[in-house]
Amino acid sequence: MDATALKAMQAPLKEAYRQDAAKAVITLRARGTLDDRSITCKVETGRALAVAGLHPATGGSGLELCSGDMLLEALVACAGVTLKAVATALEFRLGNATVEAEGDLDFRGTLGVARDAPVGFREIRLKFDLDTDEPQERIDSLLKLTERYCVVFQTINNKPALSVSASR
Repeated sequence: MDATALKAMQAPLKEAYRQDAAKAVITLRARGTLDDRSITCKVETGRALAVAGLHPATGGSGLELCSGDMLLEALVACAGVTLKAVATALEFRLGNATVEAEGDLDFRGTLGVARDAPVGFREIRLKFDLDTDEPQERIDSLLKLTERYCVVFQTINNKPALSVSASR
């Protein structure tokens, strides 16, 4: 897809959202079912069933997906798609590219071993390896716009309002 095709595809959406902001607000959903025989959660992805379980550092077998890994994978997916869309819109010359995310967890927090240990990632690093001959200013602009428009990055960066409920 080139910049013209991308802009043509997005133009009616942008105009509709300018005219009626409520049309731009969409509720995304995820659903999972707890397994009654193991400490796992079967997450419906729309394509397949993903089985998440405990990380080996918390006693898991390592056979199931770790939700921390899934968070980093969601960040990589979103940042990669966003970078590609921004590069296309900017007519940025981009050959092959890879995206990597890594994060540091102190499992003492989630296991309740040390109250001062955080539960969750204490640091996440996102890295792009770009095959391009573009000048550094254009690379900087690409990264700035990717960071700005990546939904997962911004969600992690700007903590949304959260709520928890249960029903019977």
